[in-house]
Amino acid sequence: MKKLALHWQILIGMVAGVLFGIFLSKFNWGPSLVQDWVKPIGQIFISLLKLIAIPLIIVSLVKGIADLQDISKFSKIGGRTILIYVLTTVVAISIGLLMVNIIQPGNSISSETLEELTSAFSGDAEKKVSAAMDQQEKGPLQFVVDMVPQNFFAAASDNGSMLQIIFFTIFFGISLLLIKPEHRKPVAHLFDGLNEVILKMVDLIMLIAPYAVFALLASLVVETSNPELLQALLVYAATVLAGLAVMIAIHAIVVKSYTGKSPQFFFKGISPAQLLAFSTSSSAATLPVTMERVEEHLGVEKEVSSFVCPVGATINMDGTSLYQAVAAVFIAQALDFELSFSDQLTIILTATLASIGSAAVPGAGMVMLVIVLEAIGLPADKLAIGLAMIFAIDRPLDMCRTMINVTGDAAVSMVVAKSIGKLGEPKAKNWDDNYTG
Repeated sequence: MKKLALHWQILIGMVAGVLFGIFLSKFNWGPSLVQDWVKPIGQIFISLLKLIAIPLIIVSLVKGIADLQDISKFSKIGGRTILIYVLTTVVAISIGLLMVNIIQPGNSISSETLEELTSAFSGDAEKKVSAAMDQQEKGPLQFVVDMVPQNFFAAASDNGSMLQIIFFTIFFGISLLLIKPEHRKPVAHLFDGLNEVILKMVDLIMLIAPYAVFALLASLVVETSNPELLQALLVYAATVLAGLAVMIAIHAIVVKSYTGKSPQFFFKGISPAQLLAFSTSSSAATLPVTMERVEEHLGVEKEVSSFVCPVGATINMDGTSLYQAVAAVFIAQALDFELSFSDQLTIILTATLASIGSAAVPGAGMVMLVIVLEAIGLPADKLAIGLAMIFAIDRPLDMCRTMINVTGDAAVSMVVAKSIGKLGEPKAKNWDDNYTG
């Protein structure tokens, strides 16, 4: 497989994994074989990516800020990044609301199917409701308080505390800019060397990417317990996927109109990160690859990508926010809970705020959804029923929306880089130079 470009290797691994999982599902011993001997390969791969996620953020962000040489440049990048991320989130939620109100997938769920889904997934739903209630008990500014770590090493030991790591690293980088150049230079050189080591680690980890996605997809197929229930939710799933497709088109249009780069260039450069996001359902796990693709293959300079991508993995969840809108209205339709126009505006506001600081890990979207459903006044007795109804198909949709999240991070990186004159030609002449023989 060495002569194939990385994205083709990953695609082959994904297709082979699905077929392998379907084949072994036919045998009684097949699922256990996949769980015991195949799935661990994928789990190790995700663990490796998560292992270097926080070191990559720290090293890249400090290096990027140090390279700016000027505090005003950093404030310009930061302000534009946050503004664009909020705007794209609002657009994504609005698209989701438009799609779900036109298609109205909730009207296709029968009472019998609703009852079966509720009984099958009520346990998982109650756990998510409990987690969301704990989060809601905090004050309105608690996410700001949580952003400031009390202990750097404690925050660095938890990938769910990525926002705290970003806060500390930005604080460290700004302080580095404010000291004398002769004192700053040795620290900057240290981080230059560390950055090269981390990037080489990414290259080495990516060597097993095709085999890892094979394992992840095979295990997902054999874990799918009831295909009949999935079929009952196909209209809902199609609504979410249609909205995500529209969002991808918007990203491509924005990149083309603002940076002048073609959609083919954009998707060719970012596709390995998209495929990994799809396989892992985690923006945090995909972050090392996202940053490498943005810098080496989309032409974004490191001082921009080292800030925009880590922040995006934490607060930019276009795909997840779009899903919040579709899922909330779908549940309301299925449970015959009428939503007013102001309720739908509440969904836009709540989903936008809930996406900020949400952990970039699989399943975080379900916790965010509970907060949205609470905001529109869905009765407590219907809350668990609504979540249980969509649990059957949440995992594959989680994979798709994570891919859109990563695509949005890359698109915003290019837009911000272009706006400050930091978008150039890709460093890799052959777009897969780093991974082909």
